[in-house]
Amino acid sequence: MPEPSFLNVMSEQSSERTVLCGIGLSQGCVLGRICLFNENRHSNLPMYKVQGKGVEREMNRLRQALDLVSQRLDGIRERVALQIGAAEAEIFTAQRLILEDEKVLQEMRSQISNKNSNAEAAVISVLDRYEARLLEIDNEYIKERATDLGEVRRRLLDVLNNMQPSLQCADQEHCQRGRNRIIVAVELTPSLAVDINTSETLGFVTERGGVNSHAAILARALGIPAVSGIENIHSRISCGTELLIDGSAGEVIIWPDEKDKEKVTQVASERLPNVRVSGFSVAANINTSEDAAEALNVDAEGIGLYRTEFEFITAGRLLTEEEQAERYSRVVQTMEGRPVTFRMLDVGGDKAFDFLNLPKEENPALGWRGTRLLLGLPELFQSQARAIARASCVGPVRVLYPMIVDCDQFLRVRSMFQECIRDMKQGTIQQGVMFEVPSACLSAEEILNEVDFASVGSNDLIQYLFAVDRNNEKVAPDYRTDHPLLWRLLETLVQAGEKTGKPITLCGEIAGVPEYAVRLRALGFPSVSVSPRLIPRVRRALNLQRQGKE
Repeated sequence: MPEPSFLNVMSEQSSERTVLCGIGLSQGCVLGRICLFNENRHSNLPMYKVQGKGVEREMNRLRQALDLVSQRLDGIRERVALQIGAAEAEIFTAQRLILEDEKVLQEMRSQISNKNSNAEAAVISVLDRYEARLLEIDNEYIKERATDLGEVRRRLLDVLNNMQPSLQCADQEHCQRGRNRIIVAVELTPSLAVDINTSETLGFVTERGGVNSHAAILARALGIPAVSGIENIHSRISCGTELLIDGSAGEVIIWPDEKDKEKVTQVASERLPNVRVSGFSVAANINTSEDAAEALNVDAEGIGLYRTEFEFITAGRLLTEEEQAERYSRVVQTMEGRPVTFRMLDVGGDKAFDFLNLPKEENPALGWRGTRLLLGLPELFQSQARAIARASCVGPVRVLYPMIVDCDQFLRVRSMFQECIRDMKQGTIQQGVMFEVPSACLSAEEILNEVDFASVGSNDLIQYLFAVDRNNEKVAPDYRTDHPLLWRLLETLVQAGEKTGKPITLCGEIAGVPEYAVRLRALGFPSVSVSPRLIPRVRRALNLQRQGKE
C-alpha cells in the first residue's frame, strides 16, 4: 500500500529544502517523515482555591499521585534495566528521589494548606520554582538536571488529571503514532525516550536538551539518532514533513533533495559488517535468559556478564533451584559452547529487593551487599550454586563473585561454592572475581594467583575509587570515566593479569563506548563485555582503528 500523502497539511510551511544546524546527541543518519509530540496537554489544567474539607481532599489527591508516580518510576526503572541497561535505569532512580525529598514535599503540602491551592497548582508552583533555580546556575550539568524536575512535574500532572503522553499530529486520519517516524518535540526527555515504542522510532529532533542530558544518554543506549538545539522547529514543520537527521553532524534537513538522500545510503554502505576483531573478544552482558538469543544473533563471543539477580526481579520473588537451573541451562544451550559467565546474585545496596526482607541500612553502598551478603545467606547461595552446577553439564560456565574485597574473601566463597556442589555431577566450572573495590585492586596479583579469570566492573570501581555517587546530583559531575587515575589503575590490573597469566576483561559501561573500547584494547585488555545491541558498534570502531594502523 503506498505511503499516504501528507503534502496537504503543509498549508503554511514551505516545502523547500532547508538545512538547520543543532547539537548531535546520538550518532546516526536517518531519513523519514515526522510525528509531533503533544507538549501542551497541561496548558488548561484546572486551577482553583480550596478550603475546609477541600484542603484535605487535595492533600489526599497529592499523596495518591505521589505514590502512583513512585510505583510507575520503579516499574520503568526495572524495564529499562532489563531492556537497555542497569546504568541507564538509574536515571529513573534520580527522579524518584525528587518525590522523596522532604523539603519539596513539605512545600507542596504548605501550598495546599496555607495558600489554599489545589494539588495541580501546588505541584506546578513548587517544581517550577526549583527548576528555575537550577536553570540559573552557570553549570551545564546542573542545568541538564532541571529536566528531571520537569519530568516529575509532568508525571504528577498526568496522574492528577488521568492523562497519558501522546503524539498529536496535524493529520489525525493518517497519523502513524510515531511508528517508523522521526519524533519532533520541544525537549527530549527520559519519558519520551522510553514511554514511546522506541523499537519503531527512527529518530528524535528537539529544540532543547544537551549532550549530557539523561534523555540523550538513553537515545545513545537505544542507538536512535537524535539532534537538539533546533529553535522553533514546530513552527517550521507539520505532521508528515520529510526530514533527514544526521546525529553525528548535528544537522537536520527539511525536505531533503535526492543528493541528501544519497547520504543516508552512503552512510549505511560504509558501515562495517559485524565482524569479529582479530585477537580481541567482544562478549555480551545479559539480564535474563531471553537475552541470550539476542547475544547469539549478534555473534557475541560468549556471555561476559549474566546479571542473575534480574531473573529474580522479573519473577518478583525468590526462585527455586529447579527454576534457576532451567533458566541457566537454557542460556548455556543457546550459546552453543561459548563461555557463559554467571555473576552470583549481586544484591544489597541499591538492589535491596523487597522479597529478600533485607534490613534497612544507613549506608547501603558500604553495607551488606555483594559477596558479603552471599556469605551471610547460605541457603540462597546454595540454591544458586547448585543450579549453576546443573547448567555446567550442558556447556562450560564461569562463576563471578561481586564486590570482592580481598583474597581471603574469595577463598571463603569459593570453598563455600565447592562444598555446595560436592555431591553433584558437574561440567567445566571456572571461578573468578570482579574488581570493583580498590582494596581488591591493590591485592590484584595475590587474587589473580588464585582465580581462573577476573572481570573489572568499572561502574562501581569509579564510584568507590573517587568516593562519588553518580546518582547524587551534587557530586555526579565527579563521576569521570576519563580520569587519568582510573586508567592508571586499569593499566595496573592488566599488568597483573599478564604477570599471572590470568585473563582479565572489563564488563562496565565504559566498554560500550567505542572510543573507550579502542583505548581498552590499546591498554592490553584481551576482551570486553557489553550490551548485545552495542556489539556491532564496538566491533566496528575496533576494526576501523585497526585498519587505520595498517
